[in-house]
Formats: sequence, C-alpha cells, structure tokens
Amino acid sequence: MNRPHGHVPLITLQTSPDEHQREANMNEMSLDIGIAAESVSQPRTLVFLAYPQMGLLDLTGAQTVFWAATKAMTERGLPGYAMHTASLAGGLMQSAEGLVVDTRALHELDGTLIDTLIVPGAPDIRQAMIDCVDLVHWLRKASVQARRTASVCSGTFLMAQAGLLDGRRAATHWAMCEMLKSGFPSVEVDLDAIFVQQGNVWTSAGVSAGIDMALALVEADCGRDVALQVARELVVFLKRPGGQAQFSQLLQLQMQESAGFDELHVWISQHLDDNDLTVERLARQARMSPRNFARVYKRQTGRTPAKAIEMFRLEAARRMLEDSPRNIDQIARSCGFGDEERMRHTFQRHLSISPREYRSRFSR
Repeated sequence: MNRPHGHVPLITLQTSPDEHQREANMNEMSLDIGIAAESVSQPRTLVFLAYPQMGLLDLTGAQTVFWAATKAMTERGLPGYAMHTASLAGGLMQSAEGLVVDTRALHELDGTLIDTLIVPGAPDIRQAMIDCVDLVHWLRKASVQARRTASVCSGTFLMAQAGLLDGRRAATHWAMCEMLKSGFPSVEVDLDAIFVQQGNVWTSAGVSAGIDMALALVEADCGRDVALQVARELVVFLKRPGGQAQFSQLLQLQMQESAGFDELHVWISQHLDDNDLTVERLARQARMSPRNFARVYKRQTGRTPAKAIEMFRLEAARRMLEDSPRNIDQIARSCGFGDEERMRHTFQRHLSISPREYRSRFSR
C-alpha cells in the first residue's frame, strides 16, 4: 500500500532510560570502540537486516565491499568479516527487484557479539516502515550492544523510526530528504552528504553512497591500504569528490511535473551555446508572456529559468568532459559559459570540484 508523497507514517517506539544514557555517553563510547577495533583478533560480525521488498543493491553493494575486504585481510593472514543476512523469522526473503535472498532468523544470533548492524533501504520505504515495526524494535535493542549501526539509502528511515537518529545529523537519498525532514523533525538532514558518521551511527545517501560508506568502515577497521585495494578491485573511488549535489539537481529538474516545458527543455539543450537564453527568449519559445512564464516555470520546476539554464549547461559540460577530446575552454564556450573561468566557478559552486579535476577522475 503506497502512501501519499507528503506523509510519512510516524510509528514511534518507547525510549528506555538506559538508551537515553547511551546517547549521553556516545562520545566516550566511540573512543573506546576505536581502541578496541585495533586489537581485534577474530572476524568482525556484520549483520545485514533483511525484510520484504528491500532494495537488492542496498544489501549487496555494501556486502560486496566487506567480502572483498575479507579476501584482502585473509591474504594478509588477518581476520576479516563474518557476514550474516538475517530477518525476523529467517528463510527466503524477496527483494523489491524480485530476486530472493536466503536469510537466518535473528534469534539464531542470540548471544553473538555483533560488531556492525547494517540496514538496507527499500523503494517503498513508507510501506516498509509499516511492515517492519517488529524489526525496528529489534534494531533499537540490538543497536545498544552493537559497536556501530549503519544504513544504506532509505534505510535511514528505519533507523529514524527506531529513534537512533534523534538529535543527530543524517543522510538519505536526495529525493527523500524533504520526506525525512518532515517525518522526523528531530533528525538534522544533511542534504548534500554522501554519508554521515555521528558517533557510532552511520547513514548514507543512496546505493552507490552505501558502497562509499562501506569503504569508509573498512578503512576504519582494516586501514587505508586494504580499503584502497578493495576500491581498486571494485573500480570505485576510495573517497568520491563532491556530494549529492553532483547528482541531484538536474535530475530533480527533469523529474518535476513540468507539463508544457518538456519541449522547451529539449530546445534549451540544443541551444546552450546561444548567449541569448533570456526569460524573454524562453517565454517566446514557450508561447507565454515573460512575466507569466517566469512565474509558472518557477512553480512547476522549483527553479528560476536562469538557474535551470545553468544546470543544463553544467550537465552538458560534464558529459563533454567525460566523453569529448575537446579542451576545457572549447567545452566552456560550446556549453554557453563564455569562458573557462565562468565554468570553473559553476563547477566549484555545484560540485565542489574543478572541470580539470572532474575530467581527470571521470573521463572514459
């Protein structure tokens, strides 16, 4: 059962005095944890929580990082990770994508010293919050004993439902940030972070961000050399530049209910080298008066026409930097920036990276 986009069901849980004390002692606890991690002589136990209609890559993306880290540690004669995928009752669990995962029952882990709990997200996280109340209760209790707890993508909502993010900064998928803010006002939502660590609680922004977070966890546990080896094996960055802004802004513009502007957006993308993309010119193309066009466009897309043009130019420049042999000044002019310096400022403002660095990292 889907819920309207503007509403998140607030299914709250009771907080015990012990858990309040745990929050108060978090800084001290994380110091102790860091010291203990250095002297680990046995594989660290990771428990991935599974539930119906979870996102498959939310689960397996992070698992692959820890699997590769275990292989790297074994090559060094050191303990890696013991991974368990567990659900309330155990057995086969179907993901949202239709593939089935075999899981252990959580009660089978009774008495196990859990190092890290990892909570995957789900495409329909509203329904998951309704279906997973018992799992969320278990998560809240188990997180008191685990060394750390982490979420991938919309798994942040289940952690928030468990009360683990109250008063903390957290990340989730950029398209769900507003929903998290409105549903859980006690959580400080970081709109741009790829992942966030607050004490022993980690949250990540999306599927690929879950891989970034898993690499950071491996680096904390096993050292930079192992994390770098894993990153190279998986062909990903150990530390990705920029934040969610590098993915979200043009996607958000394209996903808006922009009735009447789809054709205009195609026209804009074909005329980016035109220096006369003014409100008046766009209004003529949309067959509207300039004043009405500016008002309706902002209402429909959430951006001014000028900001939208900038995002189209930025996206076009990104594609050319990845695929085209042309030099940066040529790309800047063909995308309508005028010169390389103006394009550089735009890249720094939106992506926190220069065009040259972007090309060096992402060119094919």
